[in-house]
Amino acid sequence: MEMETLWLPKSAPVMTLPSTVFFPQALLPLHIFETRYRQMLEDVLLYDRLFAVARMDPTPSNTATFEPLSYIATIGIVRASQEKNDATSHLLLQGLCRVEIIDIVCEEPYRTVSIRPLATANTAASGELEFLRANIMHLLDIRQRLGVAVPKGMTQFLETIDDPDTFADLAAFNLCNNNCIKQKLLEELDTRRRMMLFSKHLNSEITAQRLQRKLQGHLRDNHIQDNWPPLIFQKEACLARYARHKIANATARFRQHSSAGRATLS
Repeated sequence: MEMETLWLPKSAPVMTLPSTVFFPQALLPLHIFETRYRQMLEDVLLYDRLFAVARMDPTPSNTATFEPLSYIATIGIVRASQEKNDATSHLLLQGLCRVEIIDIVCEEPYRTVSIRPLATANTAASGELEFLRANIMHLLDIRQRLGVAVPKGMTQFLETIDDPDTFADLAAFNLCNNNCIKQKLLEELDTRRRMMLFSKHLNSEITAQRLQRKLQGHLRDNHIQDNWPPLIFQKEACLARYARHKIANATARFRQHSSAGRATLS
């Protein structure tokens, strides 16, 4: 909906980061220290304050490429920037919208890409998004009670967001701990399917946390491995008992046949 009034350039600088998936409306603090990015920041502050952030693509087929990027990214606007005495800067970037990276225009003095804005869609029936939203909040509460850390005040903040699309994006950006899933959530333009994918991931995390708790027992987090060797030893002991049982049976049968043979000869 915001795409109707949002102006974006046809090309923009991009930062390719290995462990960051940036979402619309999210606030991303960045420390700018590389020479190329310092030049980039200087230029965008003089022009439109816009640049994109793309996740570095970790797939093996792209490892030979210099900083391979994911082609669905988010363009943001610099809301605040403070230059330090050493010429590095701290800035706050706010996401504006998803973009598709069409091509790399140049690499010098910093990477610039041609982009196409992407609008999200909503195919949900009436009331379905509210149900999905409530389910996500419920799953986040369960996950937190199982010991997964949540930024202070984040769940309360999410409850104040009325727009389902913004809710889905900010929940994913702040509370999804898996960058591969985050990238899939960014690439999903349908709000309903994005919420369903996030719910599925949360359910998987909760199942894993419950299993970990069962294995952990009453041990502290840094002693959970102490529960594992007894299990391994129990398995090995069972295998050893089974082997001894098979050997004993075979020996008994051999002796039985030997005794029968001697009796026949006599």
